[in-house]
Amino acid sequence: MLCQHSGQAQPTTPDQRVTVSGNKIVTQSCPYTISGCTLPTNAGGPCATATWTRAATRVKASGSPVLFQDSQATCTPTGTGLTIVSPQHRVKVT
Repeated sequence: MLCQHSGQAQPTTPDQRVTVSGNKIVTQSCPYTISGCTLPTNAGGPCATATWTRAATRVKASGSPVLFQDSQATCTPTGTGLTIVSPQHRVKVT
């Protein structure tokens, strides 16, 4: 995931119980930290953290809504969003 200024966003606490293709999933309650944001401080940057404002309405893991490709986040302190660059496109539940 990237902020709108090319900073790398990483989840701080992925879900510990649910994986997809061997990767831990993330939920709406998981904050993200951002590093490498190129927005200068005199322009309100750089992006430091992101919180999710929109996630799944019916799919939850550990009691929190799961993030989907169309989920939305807001970065602090800039108020801009995150771009999801490589989502998991299909999930099979067994």
